[in-house]
Amino acid sequence: MNAFTDTLSTVGKAGIVTPILLMALLVMLVIPLPPLALDVLFTFNIALSLVVILVAVYTPRPLEFAVFPTVLLVATLLRLALNVASTRVILLNGHTGTDAAGNVIQAFGDFVVGGNYAVGLVVFLILVIINFVVVTKGAGRVSEVSARFTLDAMPGKQMAIDADMNAGLISQDEARRRRDEIAQEADFYGSMDGASKFVRGDAIAGILILAINIIGGLVIGTMQHAMALGDAATNYVLLTIGDGLVAQIPSLLLSSATAIIVTRVSASQDMGKQVFQQMFATPRAMYVASGVVGSLGLVPGMPNLVFLSLAALMASSAYLTAQRRAAEEAAEMEPLVASGPPSNPELRELSWEDVPPVDLIGLEVGYRLIPLVDRSQGGQLMGRIKGVRRKLSQELGFLIQPVHIRDDLDLGPNHYRIALMGVTVGEGEVFPDQELAINPGRVFGEIPGTATKDPTFGLDAVWIDPTLREQAQGLGYTVVDAGTVVATHLSQLLKEQAQKLLGHEEVQHMLDVLGRQSPKLVENLVPKTLSLGVVLRVMQNLLEEQVSIRDMRTIAETLAEHGAKSQDPGVLTAAVRVSLSRAIVQGIVGTASELPLIALDPSLEQILQKSSQGAGSSGPGIEPGLAERLQKSIAEAAQRQEMAGEPAVVVVSPDIRAWVARWLRSAVRGLNVLAYTEIPDTKRIRVVATVGRDEQK
Repeated sequence: MNAFTDTLSTVGKAGIVTPILLMALLVMLVIPLPPLALDVLFTFNIALSLVVILVAVYTPRPLEFAVFPTVLLVATLLRLALNVASTRVILLNGHTGTDAAGNVIQAFGDFVVGGNYAVGLVVFLILVIINFVVVTKGAGRVSEVSARFTLDAMPGKQMAIDADMNAGLISQDEARRRRDEIAQEADFYGSMDGASKFVRGDAIAGILILAINIIGGLVIGTMQHAMALGDAATNYVLLTIGDGLVAQIPSLLLSSATAIIVTRVSASQDMGKQVFQQMFATPRAMYVASGVVGSLGLVPGMPNLVFLSLAALMASSAYLTAQRRAAEEAAEMEPLVASGPPSNPELRELSWEDVPPVDLIGLEVGYRLIPLVDRSQGGQLMGRIKGVRRKLSQELGFLIQPVHIRDDLDLGPNHYRIALMGVTVGEGEVFPDQELAINPGRVFGEIPGTATKDPTFGLDAVWIDPTLREQAQGLGYTVVDAGTVVATHLSQLLKEQAQKLLGHEEVQHMLDVLGRQSPKLVENLVPKTLSLGVVLRVMQNLLEEQVSIRDMRTIAETLAEHGAKSQDPGVLTAAVRVSLSRAIVQGIVGTASELPLIALDPSLEQILQKSSQGAGSSGPGIEPGLAERLQKSIAEAAQRQEMAGEPAVVVVSPDIRAWVARWLRSAVRGLNVLAYTEIPDTKRIRVVATVGRDEQK
């Protein structure tokens, strides 16, 4: 057996199976085959159909049998070629007897239908009706709907993958794998939509071949071989019925395999385990069904023994299932019971240990959200938060401290609260048993559920039942679970408040790491040129404006160069930004060669520069009405850029850049403010809007 399997594997790897099969099909269409060859090929056809349907049953996910449409086409062509070959033999040699086309066709014609061609004709028609009207038609409809919804859901699934990757929940390799899987899924269901038409056409061909063989056999038998009509009918009709049954049974098996594949839901179990767990794992349903069957068994005239035996079997199965589930629940509760209630704390004098430190990053959850953070209950939020910390640490350039999670009975059951150093910076409400369908700006319909707002970006969203996930993605929604909502919200807040997470210890550690590579640079910087507090303040200023501090070498060199001239963190921050200009611009537009800019009117910029002289750190003072009009105009220009899929970047003079950035930060979300000196020489610029002409009037 192992030698046979190895031989098949070697032949398959050699890539000669398909050419051999095509040559065999041509031979069957052109050259008459002996009865022995027909027996072998018909037996192989039945075995192939059985293998295909069993693989469809035991495959956990449809994509793991992605070659099924091709196998279905090849099997259909093989069966039709066999029909042509057997038809030739039946019409040429049918007058010699019912064994003219081989033992397989004779067995199906004589033994299966008892040698009665009328019974055989009825059985064949019933099989055709089952195959054509029930199985094939239903599978074709499911294939069409699955293909359409899979294609419609692709944009939403792609956006969900991008959201998970941006939140640090998955790596780039995992995102790439998921995108490939989505593309394969679309190709698979598109192919299945076409492959179902092969099965439908094969069923129609079976009916036509039967009619042609019967009419042709009767004509040839009576006119060419001078047979009586009854003898001709006995020979040719029985041979034709046997041939039709031999072909129709594999056709029904392949049609059933097609229906199984297209109606499957992706899971980590094969169909047998899914059916058993989902249908027979509820004792209540089994008890009710047992009672109904037992009641029917008590009715006089019914087969009492059969009904009562089946009712007893169902009741026993329900009882055993209930006992097993109770034992599993008791095993889960045993550790909690064994631990017992917590002992009372020993009475002692208060000390500094009774004053808990403030958590740098804290997450408080309501009691219904505890399963999200409890690994023993399948919670995945802890792992996702770790992924968020890893991604932000890589992006920002310093280690994000652990998130301390605790439950809070003062919160609502489904509420959570995010705090930095004991101060709440964000909160929201999620539902663990539902999923959030977020409207990214363009959807193709509404989805039933509870309307809400995405806690991270304030987008319109709907809490939906998990069973509506595919439908929502098909309409263009981005669908995420409750754990992803919390992790994404945490990621965005940590990124916006990164400057509060950086302290003396973190900066000193970064300098120590740099000192191993450039010891002289660090020695000349701290404490000879600048104090650790000034370096910390400069780096906090950079983080406040969403500038990464990963390039610690460039930052230290710039501070060492300009630190001898000024100790002002603002002046030093501006110098560091110029040194990091290439990285800053790349973070805004990526590798694009052109940088779109929103410029201020020169006269307005001169007014701001003059008013900033002697104004101190508070920035220039401008008339409130003018300030409001300017903010509105810049917000509108930024929105147009967002609609065009481009970043919103305002360019101003270096003297007022820091003040303009602080002034617009809260008014226009996602706006970048650059100084003229921060634009690299290699980057082309394109002014998309000029703000300030009309606003000064």
